[in-house]
Amino acid sequence: LRLSPRVEPPPGQHLVQALMSGAKASGGKQKVCYFYDTEIGSYYYGMGHPMKPHRIRMTHNLLLNYGLYRKMEIYRPSPATFEELRKFHSEDYMRFLRTISPDNMGEYTKQMQRFNVGEDCPVFEGLYQFCQASCGGSIGGAVKLNKGTADIAVNWAGGLHHAKKSEASGFCYANDIVLAILELLKQHKRVLYIDIDIHHGDGVEEAFYTTDRVLTVSFHKFGEYFPGTGDVKDVGANTGRYYSVNFPLKDGMDDASYESIFKPVVGRIMQLYQPGSIVLQCGADSLCGDRLGCFNLSIRGHAECVNFVLAQKLPTLILGGGGYTIRNVSRCWTYETSVILGADISDDLPYNDYYDYYAPDHKLHYETSSAPNENIQENLEKIKQKVFEHLKQLQPAPNVQMHYTPASAGSDDVGDDDDHPDRRVSQRAADGRIEHGAEFYMGGPASRPHLARQQPAAASSARPTTTTATTPSRGSGAPPTHLGAAADARAAERGGEGAAEGGESRPAQRGSSSLETRGGDRLTRPVRDRHATGTRPAPGRDQDATRTRPGRDQDATRTRPGRDQDATRMTGTPPATTGAQLATSSMPRLMPRTVHERRTADVPASDRAPGKARARDCDVQPAR
Repeated sequence: LRLSPRVEPPPGQHLVQALMSGAKASGGKQKVCYFYDTEIGSYYYGMGHPMKPHRIRMTHNLLLNYGLYRKMEIYRPSPATFEELRKFHSEDYMRFLRTISPDNMGEYTKQMQRFNVGEDCPVFEGLYQFCQASCGGSIGGAVKLNKGTADIAVNWAGGLHHAKKSEASGFCYANDIVLAILELLKQHKRVLYIDIDIHHGDGVEEAFYTTDRVLTVSFHKFGEYFPGTGDVKDVGANTGRYYSVNFPLKDGMDDASYESIFKPVVGRIMQLYQPGSIVLQCGADSLCGDRLGCFNLSIRGHAECVNFVLAQKLPTLILGGGGYTIRNVSRCWTYETSVILGADISDDLPYNDYYDYYAPDHKLHYETSSAPNENIQENLEKIKQKVFEHLKQLQPAPNVQMHYTPASAGSDDVGDDDDHPDRRVSQRAADGRIEHGAEFYMGGPASRPHLARQQPAAASSARPTTTTATTPSRGSGAPPTHLGAAADARAAERGGEGAAEGGESRPAQRGSSSLETRGGDRLTRPVRDRHATGTRPAPGRDQDATRTRPGRDQDATRTRPGRDQDATRMTGTPPATTGAQLATSSMPRLMPRTVHERRTADVPASDRAPGKARARDCDVQPAR
């Protein structure tokens, strides 16, 4: 066991920490953030399908009319990007979800069979956007917990625990829970996942089946019931052996029986595993009277699990999940939100947009049924003892060395000013910044004095020995050519085309480009000699040392003093060489291309037409 060194707080901080912990213990000082997308309730799985995202809209409406929104921060989640979804799911699967729609599903029959999309997981309008909204809320909640801006994050649109890496399952397409846990692992050494849905959380367990950094525990019905997994003997593999805990149950589970197993098991796990954060999936299909469920839990019994988890005082992400009697789902999640906030709410439902859904009593709580409980207490004790034996095999609080903390989801890492865009940076601080050598600086040399070096402006009387390079425009189709003896020979063969008359030169032709450098940017425009010397030099040997021989490449390398000086050095021109060396060179050096040229260098001409987006540029949506 390797323990991290303990850092003692400064004097006087013990009292402050005690007061803060006492305030949190009272339940009124915990920071709660809540994620809700206004469009989430508009997605429709189809006629007769039990999964209805409309239940999330009903829950939100109850929260508003109870006034609970005043006690928490409400956020609209940013849609999860394609790259964020790919952190767990395969690229082919995500491309399929992004492409498929009810209009073209006939063209993807084989892919639908491959990715298990069809009956239980139908294709509906806005399927990919629904996945983005669900996952975006869970990832956003994890980011809030990592940054410490919230103690509890809630996303009732999440909790879709059946989705696999390359397969849809159990009404779930994208596994927001796995993506959120991956985000939490950037800051926390260990994460505990608790699932109180009536169905086994097979997708999350499978994703972390071989690691000890995530411990998954699921309380679910086991037997001839979907998904058919989650036996008590399933404990993980390899490094993750005994880090998967399953508690199989039978029909008719009531509040007392559930509490007798939930609190001891979770309490023992907290003692041995010591997680840094918790993810709680609150599937409401374990309630009494659910359309697909067979348990007999009340809303208060279900919420007691939430209350026990929050009592651990760890960063907690609370998600939705199953639940197919939508009036009971909205009741349950509304009451559990009040438990999270430590607020007492009335059993009489306030008037809301869906008031008639709760007829005839219009109450928050409802009575459980008289169905028999098939979970005998002796059998529950035997299963609990087996679970405890497995937990004894755990390595106590495994330590993880984190050498590098990845960036949070949605961050761009483009500079030091991202968190404070309005902060003014002094010139001295700006000059002291270190820039990567391959980076193209968009400002002028005046803002980077270490790159500005004075150069004599007077023309040299000797024949120039320095050579420069010119890059034809993209439309010319000619490769870059070094000037020198080879250029002189070509100019002589052309018969002195464009020779200077009286020292006056013509503008560069369209096939060639004159270079003017501004800190790495190349502009195509002719440069006048009067900026360099004040007068036009006489033709012949007294011409400017940086001018080339007349011809189509004339004016290609002349620069101005001041901000345009030393242009050939800043644009990557090779050091001074003789014309004979250049004539014998078989591999001409290329000058660095601009950002636009690098993006379009290998793109066919047809794809460069205005308004036509490149296919691979559309793969990744803009970062948040």
